[in-house]
Amino acid sequence: MVDQHSPPPRAAKVSRLTLTAMVVGSMVGAGVFSLPQRFAQETGVLGALIAWSVAGTGMLMLALVFQRLALRRPDLDAGVFAYAKAGFGEYVGFFSAVGYWASACVGNVTYWVLIMSTLGAAVPAFGSGDTVLAVAVSSVGLWLFFLMIRRGVREATAVNRVVTVAKLVPIVVFVLLALFALDPQVLAGNLTGEAHAETLFEQVRGTLLVTVFVFLGVEGASVYSRHARRREHVGQATILGFLSVLAVFASVTVVSYGILPLEEIAELQQPSMAGTLEAAVGPWGATFVAAGLIVAVLGAYLAWTLMAAEVLFVAAKDEDMPRFLARSNHRDAPVNALLLSTLLSQTVLVLTLFSENAFDFALDMTAALTLIPFLFAAAYALKLAVGGSTYENGAPRRTDLVIAAAATAYTVFLVVAAGPELVLVSFVFYAPATVLFVVSRRERNRRVFWPGELVLFGLTVLIAAVAVVSLMAGWVTL
Repeated sequence: MVDQHSPPPRAAKVSRLTLTAMVVGSMVGAGVFSLPQRFAQETGVLGALIAWSVAGTGMLMLALVFQRLALRRPDLDAGVFAYAKAGFGEYVGFFSAVGYWASACVGNVTYWVLIMSTLGAAVPAFGSGDTVLAVAVSSVGLWLFFLMIRRGVREATAVNRVVTVAKLVPIVVFVLLALFALDPQVLAGNLTGEAHAETLFEQVRGTLLVTVFVFLGVEGASVYSRHARRREHVGQATILGFLSVLAVFASVTVVSYGILPLEEIAELQQPSMAGTLEAAVGPWGATFVAAGLIVAVLGAYLAWTLMAAEVLFVAAKDEDMPRFLARSNHRDAPVNALLLSTLLSQTVLVLTLFSENAFDFALDMTAALTLIPFLFAAAYALKLAVGGSTYENGAPRRTDLVIAAAATAYTVFLVVAAGPELVLVSFVFYAPATVLFVVSRRERNRRVFWPGELVLFGLTVLIAAVAVVSLMAGWVTL
């Protein structure tokens, strides 16, 4: 193990293709296999098309924000955390780092729940992925991945590139088979989704949090930027990965509406893509999707575990996390950050035993935790464009101003759309996580809180207390 005071190991450098694979690999995971049922519960074809248009435009703006920030501030690594700190101070940056890290760890739990739920079709003891046996088997997998990743970043990213290609194949095959089996009359019958909500606006609003979850990972290349061979590869990988995945996600959603009536899709067990393809081509379709899901989810889990550990590691290097998280081994693996990430995922995995719907809650909670870091990153880009910082020598900034404003407005809208319950519960994590911030400050003999930071901390504790009371009183349920 390398002490933080010794010369750091040289970071493993990866290519543009590998960075793009990181983006695609982290975005294509559990979410895409749940899209048919999740969308059918909220809206019909028309609402889905509008939702993907809105989400695609909004997330494209966010992707462009990460692209431009990678060029404007090449000195900042682990983008999501670093941008919040640079723009709004150390405690806000810490909030962004732990929020993003927690979202990655909670998101990893959805992967194991979905794998076990898929296997539950053959082994009833796995149930919906939240039984004692399912949690035990998932825990074994959790720690096996820990042992593999600690062997080195270069090896893990190489595995991820292969897995990314492998997991896209069954998804593309699903779209092609569903197109072949598509019934125009069924598609027309699912056009409006009138049974779900009175207005089209409410239908679209209900799907947007789902799109946030499946788009998580668009910032993957930015988070992993310290390993890029060339800085411009970060932005290029972000845009290439985003556009590829948007086309896949929208296709999976729309073709599903041509296979089964809306009400039947909405009642499918997750992964709903399996039930949809089974209805189209027979039982082998479900088996085919199940196999593809396991490959896809394990690949996404690998990518997200790497990113979660990377955020903690870089934050510690930047003196915003305790020193023990800044240690890496001789293979450039941030072992302590990786260990803490695995422990948090293990804790959340155990909590699924006590939740009413483990998969849906973990999915929505992941999206809610990520919205705050996304908002700070977009707001920082807007701050740069408005103030003109980094735009010296007459560099044009009008386009950047429009992009940053659109991305900020979209993330604010998503925070509102998420609803107060999810945002409230997220502070149950933020408040105790501040211990890491306090330890970091004390290690460096610095004042723990400046006045503004103390006010923010007090507000965080107050909101967390309200969330705990709401959970105990049953006003908010897991």
